[in-house]
Amino acid sequence: MKQIIVLATTNKGKTREIRALLKDFPIEIKNLGDFGPIPEVIEDGETFDDNAYKKASFTAKVLGLPAMADDSGLCVDALDGAPGIYSARYAGEDATDADNVQKLLNALKDEENRKASFQCVISIAVPTGAALTYEGRCEGVLTREPGGENGFGYDPLFFFPKFNKTFAQLSIAEKGEISHRGKALKEVSREMDKIIEWLDINMPRFTRVPCKG
Repeated sequence: MKQIIVLATTNKGKTREIRALLKDFPIEIKNLGDFGPIPEVIEDGETFDDNAYKKASFTAKVLGLPAMADDSGLCVDALDGAPGIYSARYAGEDATDADNVQKLLNALKDEENRKASFQCVISIAVPTGAALTYEGRCEGVLTREPGGENGFGYDPLFFFPKFNKTFAQLSIAEKGEISHRGKALKEVSREMDKIIEWLDINMPRFTRVPCKG
């Protein structure tokens, strides 16, 4: 029987990437869209680590299943690390990917230093609150206009010199090899047998009690 792990997201692009990267393991990846509505997590942590753990542990407690969450973002040198943990809502709470991309382009309009890094922290938590943490980072430069149709978020702006492509021009397989999330997931992949064992040990067990009339 496959171990269910719930991704604490409704992002279809992110779910598709993670399912593809972990497809060879005896796990079933679900996301929040597979369940009824649950309360929204307020991402008010000060670091990627804080927010990843908060999302994973909250989801695990609410659903009673192991949960995995990542908090990732774009850190731009010329903006002192911004948008960072605010990457998904850089242009406002209800901002679309296009809104965020346009705001970033405006902020860097006259800037020559285009260096940036994508950073990712993955947290895997059980309902009791225990968790495992994995990290990944990818360095690149930002283009002056979007390029590519794949990916999501800031992918159309993030140029990876070694491949001579933006993240949005890469296939899922290519991106999985070098992206921040791909690197963190490789760590997860390398330890998945141990993670499954850890989940088995740390998941709460419920004792069946016979009904007495």
